[in-house]
Amino acid sequence: MASPRLETFCCPNRDAATEFVVTFQPILFGALSLGSAALSLLFAILQILPKRKGYRRLGQYPLPRPASSSRILFIISICDILGCAGIMIRSSVWLGLPNIIDHISVVNNTDVWPEVFCVGSAMWIQLFFSASFWWTFCYAVDVFLVVKTSAGISTIILYHMITWGLAVLLCVEGVAMLYYPSISDCEQGLQHAIPHYVTTYAPMLLVLVANPVFFNRTISAVTSLLKGRQGIYTENERRLASEIKMRFFKIMLVFFICWVPNIINESLLFYLEMQTDINDNSFRNVRNAALITWFIMGILNPMQAFLNTLAFHGWTGFSVDLSLERRRELAWDSVSTSVPNAGGHNPMVGTTLLYQSHVQEAKKNLLSNGQQPSDAISVLSEGSESSTVEIHISSELRDYEDVDADGESMDNSVRH
Repeated sequence: MASPRLETFCCPNRDAATEFVVTFQPILFGALSLGSAALSLLFAILQILPKRKGYRRLGQYPLPRPASSSRILFIISICDILGCAGIMIRSSVWLGLPNIIDHISVVNNTDVWPEVFCVGSAMWIQLFFSASFWWTFCYAVDVFLVVKTSAGISTIILYHMITWGLAVLLCVEGVAMLYYPSISDCEQGLQHAIPHYVTTYAPMLLVLVANPVFFNRTISAVTSLLKGRQGIYTENERRLASEIKMRFFKIMLVFFICWVPNIINESLLFYLEMQTDINDNSFRNVRNAALITWFIMGILNPMQAFLNTLAFHGWTGFSVDLSLERRRELAWDSVSTSVPNAGGHNPMVGTTLLYQSHVQEAKKNLLSNGQQPSDAISVLSEGSESSTVEIHISSELRDYEDVDADGESMDNSVRH
């Protein structure tokens, strides 16, 4: 589970609220967290592995990927998987060595390895889940920019700098503030711990607040984009817009399910922490609610790895292909579809819409009208179960047109 309470627990002189939840049925909590993380890790890895050729429905495999969206979604899955791995390791050690928790105490402060493991595992989990939050935010920004600017290649390097830089900076800063002046003697008080909790929950709250706004504006822009293709808004375009809206809804639903319990639990624990005696009978309901949300967090936080892959790609099944030839083929396809043909017209660039059969007619009409494709929709509908959109990079087409236009202008200037 990715909770800053577990980092606070690494302090021997921890507060009463943290002591209350972390020491309540630790064996059961560790077993639930380990089981949830193991299942999520297994199915998440299964989801992102390459599948056998011909496994998916017609038109769904293999597909050239947009330049940025598939990378971002893949990185989010990798961050979730690494976070789950950290939860599995920590839960396994705590289950296998239950006495290691007892060594983290003010009385026994000579043995530093339990504290080192506690802090290291907590930082590992926080770092990768925090990076997952930042990448989720970057995905919302990216799809919005792609739709608004019709740009097919996003600044993926800038996204790396922002996400990993902020994740590492906030993680190190929060931990340094929490463990000041030392791990074995953390400073007491809410004022001292609040910066740590802010750096942990800031990216989470950013995704919860900002992503729905970006997704909503992206859906509006997509609707206008689809209407502008032929001047009308047909049933095919309406269906595609609904599928894009459902995709965004699934992404946000997974995020809300997995992480809103953290905010609720933290609010309850902060309320208890401000009381003089948390064991008072008047706070019984609050204590029970804190314990319930604590165990819910232990189950749902690791499940983000698998649930995110479902939201991104749908269920891809068990038909995994690990053959070397297939990987080489996919790598060659990726290179051939991402590099324009400098010697002439690239036939792959001319491919526009690869929908299911219910939008094939729209594709024909679009091509017959001579309209240029836009790669914006491929970023949004990639991996959809009911439809697959593959629109290659329109900027490449614009480059070809610019070259043709320059050639024509040079010819005209020579003639005159």
